Amino acid sequence: MGENNLVFRQMFDYDTWTYTYLLYNSKSKEGILIDTVKEQVERDIKQINELGIKLKYNLETHVHADHITGADDIRQRTKAEVVYGAGSRVPCADISAKDGEELTFGDFTIKVLSTPGHTNGCTSYYIEGMVFTGDAMLIRGCGRTDFQDGSADTLYESVNQKLFTLPDETLVYPAHDYKGMRVSTIWEEKKYNPRLGGGKSKPAFIEIMNNLNLAKPKRIDVSVPANMKCGKID
Repeated sequence: MGENNLVFRQMFDYDTWTYTYLLYNSKSKEGILIDTVKEQVERDIKQINELGIKLKYNLETHVHADHITGADDIRQRTKAEVVYGAGSRVPCADISAKDGEELTFGDFTIKVLSTPGHTNGCTSYYIEGMVFTGDAMLIRGCGRTDFQDGSADTLYESVNQKLFTLPDETLVYPAHDYKGMRVSTIWEEKKYNPRLGGGKSKPAFIEIMNNLNLAKPKRIDVSVPANMKCGKID
C-alpha cells in the first residue's frame, strides 16, 4: 500500500439493496462514507475503528425513500459532518453542497455534481475517477421519477449533461443494485443503459418513465421524514 493510496470499500445492505461506500487516505487515515443505512451503523463504525479512520464527511446522494440513513448516528459517534446536496433542503445537514463545489479528505478531492430528477436534490460525487451516482443513474437503469419532486425531463438533462460528459473510463458506483452488479463505467452506460444510453431521445426517455407503473415504495412514509432529520426517528 502506497503512502497516499485511496482505499475503497463497497458494502451492501441486503434488506434494501443499498450500497454504502467507505473511502479513506491510507496515510492520513482521513475518510468519508457515502449513503449509510441505519441498520448497518455498527458494521460501519466497526470498520472505521478497526482501520483507524478519522471520518470527515458522511455524504448523502439524496433523501432516500427506501431506507433510513445512519448519518446522524454516525455523526454523533465520529463528529463527521453530514453532507447533502443543496437542492435537498435538509435542515439537519452540516453542509448543503452546491453544484461544482469541492470538498477534500486527505489528499483527495470530492467534486459535487447536482444531478436532480429522481428527487429534487439528487447529488453525485466524483472522486479520483469514480462517480457515486446515488439513484440518478443505476447500472443499466435509473431511479424512478414519480415522487419527491421527481422529473423525467430533469433527470435526462442531469445524466446527459453531468454524468455522460465525464471521461468514458470513469467507474460508476450507484446507491443500489437489484441484479448483482457492483460497478459499471460511463462508457458502458452511454452505450448500453436501456433507458438513457444508445443516444436515447428525451421524449423516448420520458415515455419510458411515465409508463413504469411501479408500486409505492414500502418505506417511503417513514424513511423520507426521518431522512429529512438525518436519520433521527421521533
